[in-house]
Amino acid sequence: MHIRIGTSEIDGTFHRQGEAVATILRATHTVETEPMSGSSVGSALGLHSGDLQFGFSASNWVGRALRGEEPFKEPIDIRMAAPANVGPMFFVVRADSDLHTIDDMKGRKVSVNVANSGMYQHTRTIFGILGISFDEFEPVHLTFEEGAAALKAGKIDAQWQCPIPNPVMTELADSTDVRVLEYGPGQLEKVIAEATFYRRAVMPVGAFRGIEQETAQVAVLNVIATHERVDDAMVHEFVSTMVNNAKALGETQELYRGLADLFAELKTKGQSVFEPGGVSLHPGAVQAYRDAGLLS
Repeated sequence: MHIRIGTSEIDGTFHRQGEAVATILRATHTVETEPMSGSSVGSALGLHSGDLQFGFSASNWVGRALRGEEPFKEPIDIRMAAPANVGPMFFVVRADSDLHTIDDMKGRKVSVNVANSGMYQHTRTIFGILGISFDEFEPVHLTFEEGAAALKAGKIDAQWQCPIPNPVMTELADSTDVRVLEYGPGQLEKVIAEATFYRRAVMPVGAFRGIEQETAQVAVLNVIATHERVDDAMVHEFVSTMVNNAKALGETQELYRGLADLFAELKTKGQSVFEPGGVSLHPGAVQAYRDAGLLS
């Protein structure tokens, strides 16, 4: 069985998660991980073309892919396979910055990641809900590594960061005094209420150097998608591997630490908990969850 998995840039969140799963599957199958331009969007397009059998994605993209909404040119027969993680996203600044809240970024230079990437679209969504126009600050399109270097050098005022742990954020925090911007009163609640693919996540003290008190941030459910044409047996094998190795994955890859708890939500909330944007579970995934006793 030859499996190709779409991920993010090398060393990015999705790439490290994809490699962790691939390492287990490689014991019996040929597995490739493919960094996709645009990450979530690129993976959906790879599934559509047949170049991929699975692809990592933020859950806000899969419904758009299914319906053929921008940036997708036509509907994609995308299906759900498994959850990946729930990770907090946040804006980081230098510790000596005079920025303290999301609103303080108005009029400043802010790295919002590469144009048309999944992480960039999160900023569009969040700022749109909060009524902050992109004309009110200077958006700068840099990769995570470029943005971290620019923040360290004082060339930008804030950087949008992907879920931790990630090596770019760890290196930045270890080499520069930083802190995280907070949401103003009611802002976080408004974002979560209006964008149902988001959740509330608390970043604990010591999550990285500079987090000296708990901070609540927006988190997105990241998922692993597939396509309706992918063979049931392949999807069943992939999902069963994740379910059976959820604890081991959490021990080897910190991003998977809550994976077993995510799978447990199927028993209490039903399969709709992993069908964001109206994207249904692939039949092979449904059978894998039934075999594991997670669905009746």
